[in-house]
Amino acid sequence: MRFIEEKIFKVLMLLATLVVFALVGNIIYTIVSRGLPALNWDMITKLPSGGFYIGGEGGVLNAIVGSLYIVGASTLLGLAISIPVVFYLNVYLSKTSKLAYISRLSFDILFGIPSIVYGAFAFSIMIYFGLRTSLGGGVLVITLLIIPIFIRSIDEVARQLPKELLDASYSLGSTKLETITLVVRQIAPGIATATLLSVGRAIGDAAGVMFTAGFSDSIPTSLTQPAATLPLSVFFQLSSPSADVQDRAYASALLLTIIVLILSVLGRFLSSRFSKNRIK
Repeated sequence: MRFIEEKIFKVLMLLATLVVFALVGNIIYTIVSRGLPALNWDMITKLPSGGFYIGGEGGVLNAIVGSLYIVGASTLLGLAISIPVVFYLNVYLSKTSKLAYISRLSFDILFGIPSIVYGAFAFSIMIYFGLRTSLGGGVLVITLLIIPIFIRSIDEVARQLPKELLDASYSLGSTKLETITLVVRQIAPGIATATLLSVGRAIGDAAGVMFTAGFSDSIPTSLTQPAATLPLSVFFQLSSPSADVQDRAYASALLLTIIVLILSVLGRFLSSRFSKNRIK
């Protein structure tokens, strides 16, 4: 009986794996088959000209640069805020601390909140301070969006550190601040993985930046100017009734996929490199 159950569940797992591969393969095939013929050098290197979203000439350089600006700035801000929080939870607080438990529960809840809620919240803050849609607004909402991802991802790695490692550091006369240097080396792979997860969600978000970053056919030169992003560019192009413009949307989606792929490969490389420093 157990042998039959094992075979049944093995077949179910295999079918589930095949379904996932089929769905991913279908998505990639659709993006490549429709986007690759429409992708050209002008799309990557030129700004949109008049009527671009209804069939005019130009490209999506503004959206590429806008996405990189927002994701880059929000990632740096997210790391600057999240890493000290993780250190406080794991070095300064005990594992049985009620504050640590409540904090982790809160970040778990924030992790699952849809990005459009973050967008509405950031938009309300901008209205309160009299701010318009801008690059700074996009950075604000994406930072709020990825901070829970950073904290919970890095925290799960930090919690796996052996308590003996911290005790050994304290026994040698190290302060808690000095012990953090040791902890950084040990959780570096977790930081790389968390960065990869955060960037992947940040660069693909459309709902949040639609409220806060706005859209512009030019490249922003300050935080107060509106900024375009690739997800919004895909959204606007797919809304066009022209098939040619819709194919451009798939080309933009292909560009977005390539950027995420490059970041994923880079993240895995850094993670494997930092893993050599871990004490197991």
